[in-house]
Amino acid sequence: QVQLVEFGGGLVQPGDSLRLSCEASGRTFSSSAMAWFRQAPGKEREFVGGIRGSGDSTYYATTYYTESVKGRFTISRDNAKNTVYLQMNSLKPEDTAVYYCAAARDFRITIDIDEYNYWGQGTQVTVSS
Repeated sequence: QVQLVEFGGGLVQPGDSLRLSCEASGRTFSSSAMAWFRQAPGKEREFVGGIRGSGDSTYYATTYYTESVKGRFTISRDNAKNTVYLQMNSLKPEDTAVYYCAAARDFRITIDIDEYNYWGQGTQVTVSS
């Protein structure tokens, strides 16, 4: 059974940092792009950032982020551990959401939610003073 499980959410203050982890089991995802999405109350799920999978071409971006988190969030992966991370710095109240890890059908990063066929259950991140 394939599973993605997120860890690391919580309640933090504005300006704090938090690191989310996404552990995969049931198969390896080294060849799949991995991404983080988030969903705030009353809003649609949105792409946060992604990291490419292994592939023959180096033409495609290694990582890609939505504009609102550029310079603050960093995605990394450890294929040996089948784990993806999201380091979040300088957190803002508008970053409050449930964060989801997802695995894509392809090695290329995409913001198209339909191209992700495995999802975690989500972890809550709340940024509040």
